[in-house]
Amino acid sequence: MWSDRLRSSVRLVLVGWGAIGSTVAEMLAETAIEIVAVGVRDLSQHRSGLPEGASLIDSPEQLLEFNPDVVAEAAGRASVGPWGQATFDAQADLIVSSVSALADASLLQSLRDQAESVGCQLHIQPGALGGVDALAAARLMGIETVKHTIVKPPKAWLDTPAEELCDLGSLTEPTCFFEANASQTASRFPKNANVAMTTALAGIGPDHTLISLIADPAAETNRHLISASGAFGDLSVSTSNNPLPGNPKTSAMAALNLVRAITNRVTPIVI
Repeated sequence: MWSDRLRSSVRLVLVGWGAIGSTVAEMLAETAIEIVAVGVRDLSQHRSGLPEGASLIDSPEQLLEFNPDVVAEAAGRASVGPWGQATFDAQADLIVSSVSALADASLLQSLRDQAESVGCQLHIQPGALGGVDALAAARLMGIETVKHTIVKPPKAWLDTPAEELCDLGSLTEPTCFFEANASQTASRFPKNANVAMTTALAGIGPDHTLISLIADPAAETNRHLISASGAFGDLSVSTSNNPLPGNPKTSAMAALNLVRAITNRVTPIVI
């Protein structure tokens, strides 16, 4: 049972009401987190299941009205800049899910500087990945190489540039259709390879992290394989995620890790 002190300790604005946002809100319903507002692009669209008592807003400037402690973004790459800047104007912490936006080095630096100037945090949650904590720790001693391979069923790559690079409908074996550094990959595949920037920022940076994208007709889950080596030793992490119901391009773990990042702010034991 949550104590009264913890129950009223965090005011959250959730930006985005897609598959991730609605899942997060549902899982936070019995916690100490109070969702005071939900940010969306278009107020005219009907949305069901909104948290009780939460206001629906469409402008980052409205954040100040709700005095948030934390703003959690799950709305896509384009939302990170305007909502992030408004979050720090409101002197709140920001949790980012659409990490591909930070492939824009100028945006990353701007948000970093703004967060530092107001004494707040820009928190990059792990999303669909495991082992991000170990990779970030290894960086303290030194990392030489990092490779992140993303394997998904062909249908998960539909409506992306993958359709121009291979015939997704006729594949009979795993096919690597794109390989580049994290910055290039996240910019070209912002939804499917969003976590490329997470790996890069935890490790050796966007320009030196190699990302491979694979369509596998036998795959039933979304898989992430991260390998790294350096002075710390060797790291190999494999994560196999079921897709989030209603969105085959997004792993369920993306929502689960966002919930964990939020609830870690109010639980007495943090892992």
